[in-house]
Amino acid sequence: MSITGSIVVYVCLWWIVFFAILPIDVNREKKGNIEGVDPGAPENPKITKKIIYCTLITSGIFIVIYLLVINEILNLRNFLI
Repeated sequence: MSITGSIVVYVCLWWIVFFAILPIDVNREKKGNIEGVDPGAPENPKITKKIIYCTLITSGIFIVIYLLVINEILNLRNFLI
C-alpha cells in the first residue's frame, strides 16, 4: 500500500467513524428559549473528546487493514482475476 493510498484510506475511515460517533452522548435539552437558536442543536457536543476517540478507533482499524494488505490477505487484485 502506497503512502498516498494509506492516507486516503485513513481519512475516509476517520470521517466514517467520526460521523458514527458524532450523535453519541449528546444532550439536546435547552434551558432557555433563545431567539434564533435551533432547539435541536446540542449545548455541549464534546467535539474534542469525540475527535480523540475517533482518531484512536480509526488508528486501530487502519492498523488491522494495513496488516491485512501487507500480508496479502486482503488483496483486491486477487478478487478481480
